Amino acid sequence: MKRSFSIAILLLAVGINLFAAKQYMDSCMLRVQDGDTMYLAYLHEVWVYPPMQFKNKKQEKFYWRTVRDVKKCLPYAKMITADMAYADAELAKLPDTKSRKKWWRNFERKLYKKYEKDFRDMYASQGLMLMKLMDRETDKTSYQLIEQYKGKAAANFWQFVAKLFKNDLKEEYDASDRDRIIERVINLVEAGQL
Repeated sequence: MKRSFSIAILLLAVGINLFAAKQYMDSCMLRVQDGDTMYLAYLHEVWVYPPMQFKNKKQEKFYWRTVRDVKKCLPYAKMITADMAYADAELAKLPDTKSRKKWWRNFERKLYKKYEKDFRDMYASQGLMLMKLMDRETDKTSYQLIEQYKGKAAANFWQFVAKLFKNDLKEEYDASDRDRIIERVINLVEAGQL
């Protein structure tokens, strides 16, 4: 009696898991091998880091501010990277400079409408984080991106403005040293652990 009851519980649990997994059928499946049914699921990566040791409240505040900024800016960095890939593909199809400039002006207006409200609500630290994340996603600094799409004069102008506020558009993302905390937070956020 106990055995049939435990088998019924097991079948019910597998049935519930399969019912819940229908929406994720691309990531889980059943395999029948030698008369045995195995439930297979592909799991997300799990990042294991040592616990954060904060020396003081200022360091802890910096860490949690970094978490906030990454969570807000990472989706935008991915969307902007996709928009850039689309723009590059469309610009490559156009035959001459005049048509490229016309297409770019229209696309720039669309991007402005798409992102303006969200970017105006960002803190300055989130803007700096977005610059770092764009460098991480595209492997190009903000200066290089501006130069690519707007020209060298515009890139130099915005570099001058950034320098007035003690920032640098030519600063590169360094995941192994200077930006290792940001990289840690990104990995944890992407894995759904933070």
